[in-house]
Amino acid sequence: MKPHDPGTPAGTQLRLKRKSLGLKMRDVESLSADIAEKRGNSDFVLSRSWLADLENETGHLPSLPKLYSLSSIYKMRWTDMAKIFGVPIQDLGKDQASYGAPRTHLLPEPEDDDEQLTLPLRLRNDPEVQQTNLLYKLAAIWGGVPISLLRQLNPDNCLYGFIGLSDYTLSPLLRPGTFVEIDVNQRKIMPAPPHSEGPFDRPIYFLELREEFACGWCEMKGDRLFLLAHPNSGRETRQFLHPQEAEIVGRVTGIAMGIDKDAERRRLGR
Repeated sequence: MKPHDPGTPAGTQLRLKRKSLGLKMRDVESLSADIAEKRGNSDFVLSRSWLADLENETGHLPSLPKLYSLSSIYKMRWTDMAKIFGVPIQDLGKDQASYGAPRTHLLPEPEDDDEQLTLPLRLRNDPEVQQTNLLYKLAAIWGGVPISLLRQLNPDNCLYGFIGLSDYTLSPLLRPGTFVEIDVNQRKIMPAPPHSEGPFDRPIYFLELREEFACGWCEMKGDRLFLLAHPNSGRETRQFLHPQEAEIVGRVTGIAMGIDKDAERRRLGR
């Protein structure tokens, strides 16, 4: 039996898994009692009557402690166990991206290499995707990219950030909802080049402020850090004491940004 078979009821899957391990209900109860004793919490106990109800599809769902005990005893990852009960763990990254936060923030550190990060990539039937190409050029579809793959692409201490849906500091250069790659090894603010040939020639930095994050062009004047807005953004320059009020997370070295303005309006509810 596969770890998760949508066509098979959860109770049946668990019964088959238990039997495949050669466990009787009293064995599961005994093992869960050991877990509960070790954790000092009786909520980890899986009683025989509770297991019988679960396997007979009485409709109740396991609590988090019981899900932990089931995963431990049945030798399954908790994410696979959650899927058995209809919790779409695989869609978590996509839903997180769909319900964007208004403030700019760092993406959380993944707990599992199989966990996926949702990025704006092109449709899978796009001819450019079908051909061999550099991966960074494919940052054009909303889809899932395994965290493990991103780690292989950027092994040298890169973080990933998200431009908040109400953060227009660098719009339209970096629109709200943009994902950014941050090189944490580049924390010194460099001056703007004397001659710019493109919109990204001037360094962009990701900042940690007292209660939020920000992303934009920066200048240093003494102990003052100036966060410069794009001239077409409608936002004003902000200044902070450095490093008391603003610290430099790193320099933005890559972006993944949608280019459909109508989609952006829908995402912002406008």
